[in-house]
Amino acid sequence: MEELTKAVASVRRKIRSHRELYAKNEEAVKQHLIGEVFQALGWDWNNPEEVRPEERTEDGRADYALILNGEVFAYVEAKNLGVNIIKRDEPLRQLARYCFNSGVKYGILTNGAVWIAVKAFEEGSRLRDRVLVTVNIEEEPLEKAVLKLSILSKSRITEMERVASLLRALELSFLGLRQEGYSEGMLIEYLTSREGMNTVPVGELKGDETPKAAYVYDGGWKLLPLQERSIKGVLLSVLLYLEKRARGYEREEIRRAYEHIRRMSLSPETALGVLKKLEEEEKLRISVEI
Repeated sequence: MEELTKAVASVRRKIRSHRELYAKNEEAVKQHLIGEVFQALGWDWNNPEEVRPEERTEDGRADYALILNGEVFAYVEAKNLGVNIIKRDEPLRQLARYCFNSGVKYGILTNGAVWIAVKAFEEGSRLRDRVLVTVNIEEEPLEKAVLKLSILSKSRITEMERVASLLRALELSFLGLRQEGYSEGMLIEYLTSREGMNTVPVGELKGDETPKAAYVYDGGWKLLPLQERSIKGVLLSVLLYLEKRARGYEREEIRRAYEHIRRMSLSPETALGVLKKLEEEEKLRISVEI
């Protein structure tokens, strides 16, 4: 996901800096925005065996055709940023006609900022009901936009319909539980906790335990590589985690503390005391699997 995250962040910056250009110039949207995202999604944008520009259909030319196993898997229709593809129906209908008349099941409509993936035909359903995913790069949190866009990657696109359905179910369930009064933090912790894992908060440890793993909750539970199977080892792992997220002088201080503690003999009781203090000062939650 790292390359896709960088690409989405880059597209955001370009739109903020050159909005007027992209609102008028569809070709600039194609070259500067759409191509960058598809490259990050694993498509070889300059390889005609994977991506064909100006693909002819019975109803006109689709801007791009995505090719898998020698066959067109999806058409891509591009618009300039000035076209509101969420509110306007015609661009999506145009894309659906390209797909339907060529027997291509999926289509992707984008103006560089908004991306809409659609199932082109299904008996007894309206076109808007067949939208699989809508992504707004500008307005959605970066992580959410990246996750939803990832279903268009070359490695996942054949499972696009199934994964999009799972994402919708997750969002609806999450919203429903929030409305029932469960906090966002509680739900995230529930989803990210591991079954059968015997974890104990550091505040409940005695010091004579032998840790198997260390975890820190910082917007979600993260597994920390354990430096050694001891309470001191947990402390060292937490310090390394804090070093990675720190900057400048603070980062240097944490590194010095890490090196000092690594070399010294430290009792479990003392290590626990430092861990509790770190929890309080850094607003973390630290747990140990025993």
